[in-house]
Formats: sequence, structure tokens, C-alpha cells
Amino acid sequence: MKLLSVVGARPQFVKLAPLDRAVQRHNVGHATGAIEHIIVHTGQHYDANMSDVFFDELSLPQPHHHLGIGSGSHGAQTGRMLERIEEVLLQEKPDAVLVLGDTNSTLAGALAAAKLHVPVAHVEAGLRSFNRRMPEEVNRVLADHVSDWLFCPTQTAVDNLKQEGIVQGVHQVGDVMYDAVLHYAKEAQARSCVLKRLKLSAKGYALATVHRAENTDDPQRLKSIFLALEQIAKEGLPVIAPLHPRTRKQLSASGIQVSQARCIEPVSYLDMLLLEQNAKIILTDSGGVQKEAYWFKVPCLTLRDETEWVETVKAGWNTLVGADRESIVRVVGLAQGTLNHLELYGSGRAAEQVIVVLAEFKGASKSAL
Repeated sequence: MKLLSVVGARPQFVKLAPLDRAVQRHNVGHATGAIEHIIVHTGQHYDANMSDVFFDELSLPQPHHHLGIGSGSHGAQTGRMLERIEEVLLQEKPDAVLVLGDTNSTLAGALAAAKLHVPVAHVEAGLRSFNRRMPEEVNRVLADHVSDWLFCPTQTAVDNLKQEGIVQGVHQVGDVMYDAVLHYAKEAQARSCVLKRLKLSAKGYALATVHRAENTDDPQRLKSIFLALEQIAKEGLPVIAPLHPRTRKQLSASGIQVSQARCIEPVSYLDMLLLEQNAKIILTDSGGVQKEAYWFKVPCLTLRDETEWVETVKAGWNTLVGADRESIVRVVGLAQGTLNHLELYGSGRAAEQVIVVLAEFKGASKSAL
């Protein structure tokens, strides 16, 4: 079987790592039923700190195809991806295409494959924020509706699909990001020197990440969030904020000055894991960081008005605070975890379950290829 995976952004590299390891483990015991794994990198994240370092740290093989798409408006970027991914599919003739998460790379990979009648597998299917103003919500809904296999991290995701009439090909496998955290957390403790480099003490700082378009592209929300971070730092809790390139650009364009919070360049995956494990509190608009905060038992404030990871909120470890300055500052002083810390996202074997299902597939019809 030839499986082609489409990735383009740093969360997808993290999700791909346990899946690629599962493919390699499968191939050891199935010489005649081996899976040929082709990796396509769209180039959606092209900065070395957002891409290259992740492949190095995660021991991912270099992409077989690097499309070099780069940044752009949603329509332009997705259109270029569609064109280039279609060329790769016609060249490689895969049996199935694997897409992950909810980025423009996810949508482009799913649509290109579906139009060529190549079966699509969506990892992290069924997530819903129920906010169609979010580009990620549009991407995940459309990807789900053209997918043949829908690998869900939670029962909530399964239920969401059922409400939309999708019941065939649905598999609740758990979360591949949990697989990655279990594998790399100890490695981060052994290899990362980020706390020493930044002169931070365990549980002595807040960690903040802001990158979603709903925050970065709205000057008022962005200003309110960073005014809150400034106040938190001024009142005595140091704030470390690794800045996504888009966030840094929008801060400058909006004339927002940051002097109290400590803005740094994007960090590697292992550095991020160590920063998360040792933070007193995490403030983020990232879905992946919300989950990682939960797994590390660190209270989380989500800088959005809704989240697709509702289980973390129900469990009492995650609080939705939106972008209101006063709410953010007030909840930082109150936030703490609860005794309720359940195994919400599987047992850490999600990737293996995905590959077991896909390995049973006997091959696609290649009439359109």
C-alpha cells in the first residue's frame, strides 16, 4: 500500500511523527504487506523555527515532496496547494491520502485527493467549535465531508459527525498528539535547556501563545490580550510569549508595544514541551497547547470564545476567557486545576490504531490517476 501524507504546519509535524513510527513498526512485521509512506510538505510553515527544527527533533524523514507554497491569503494559498498537490498525486498514484488537523494544507490535501477519487483519511476528525468564522472550522468540516476514514480523538467528535449524518468509516482512536507527548516529554526533560537559557524557574512563569486569525487579525482583540499579558507580568508573574511570525507582524502593524511580557522567537517542539510542563499557567488560543496543558496538569486559559476541546473545560482544567483584558487578568489569579484528571484522549496508542485500519485497505481505484 502507498500512503501519502500531506502536512504543512508545525502541529501537523507533531501529529505525523507517531504515525510515521507506527508505519515503520507495521513494516517490520509485514514484509509482504508493507506500507510505503510518502510525505508531502506544502510549505505552509516555511520558517526554519516553524518547520526544519521539528523534522530534526521528531526524527521525521525528510519530505519526499516540498511544495514551497509559503504564506498568502486563504484563497490564494489553498489554490496553490490544490494545484501542486494534484500534480504530486498524479505522479505518485497513492492508494490513500492522509490529512491531519484543520489547516489550509488539510483542506487542500483532502480536496485534491477527493477530486481524483483517491480515498481520504482524516486524523483529528469530528472536532467542532461551531464558529464558521474560524477558517479552521471551515477546513475541518469540509475535510470530514470528503473523507473515507474519520479518525476521531473523542466520543464528542464521533457524536458531532453523527449529527452531520456521517457514520460510515468513523473510528474513535484517541489523540495522536497524546502519543507524541508520551514519547517526547521525557526526551524534552533530558535534551532541552530552554529553562536555563531563559533563566526561568519551575512554576515561576506564565506561558502565552497567540496565533489564531480571530485574535491576530483583529487589532482590538490583539491589543486587549497583550495589555492583559503586560499587566500580568507587571504584577509579578513573568510572561513568556513565543511569537508566531504572523503575530509579531500584526503587533507591529497595529502599533502595539510590548515591554513587560517577554516576547521570544518560536521555540522547538522539545523546548515547548518543557516550557509547558514547568509553567504555572498557560494562556493560549492553540488547540494543541490546550491539550498539552491538560496532559501536563497545568491550568489553561483559552484566549477564545469557544473551543473544540470541550472536554478540558468540563474537566475544570481549561477556562474560556476570550480576549477581554479584565477577564484574563482576573482568571489568572483564580485558575487552578481540579482533582478531576481523566484519560480523555485515549491511551497513547492512537497512531497504531490508525495504521491498523489503513493497512487493511486493499487499494484504491486508480482510474482517475
